[in-house]
Amino acid sequence: MGSNKVSVKIYGQEYVISGEKNREQIVKVAAYVDNQMHEIASVANSCSVTDLAVLSAVNIADESFDSKEEVEELKKLNVQLEKDAQHYVQLWDEAKKNHIQYKEETQGVVQLSEDLRKEVADKTEEIRELRKAAENTAEQIREHAKEEIAKAEAKCKELENSFFDLQMENLQLKKELETYKRDIE
Repeated sequence: MGSNKVSVKIYGQEYVISGEKNREQIVKVAAYVDNQMHEIASVANSCSVTDLAVLSAVNIADESFDSKEEVEELKKLNVQLEKDAQHYVQLWDEAKKNHIQYKEETQGVVQLSEDLRKEVADKTEEIRELRKAAENTAEQIREHAKEEIAKAEAKCKELENSFFDLQMENLQLKKELETYKRDIE
């Protein structure tokens, strides 16, 4: 995938952002940063653009960390669900072994044997339903975790792009300052 260059406006300043993402994603990220800066400016008293940018970066990083923590929690939940599913499989295997042992011991009692078969069938169906529910839940968690990871990666990329833009702007300002100093001298 080629690099996309998109002209965006963040807090009244025009920027050209290059990235691997499609144009819509780059515009969306820039709009998010712009919105963050405007939100902070609406409650902060006379902050410089640099302060607004830093505070926005901190807010976005905080959101990113929150998302990462949530992903970690989901991973832990997924591990627990997998353990639970394994436990149910073990219970099923144990129930199956117990049934066979009991059947061998009680061949003379047909009615009791039929009752046990019915019980095993019910347990097997219950285990299948539990497995199915566990698999569905695990898949949902995996999908949600993928989405959260993708969001976190996008936010990190956004922060990297913003940081790079700020560094470039800083270098340009330093160069202009040195030029002004030389002109004054």
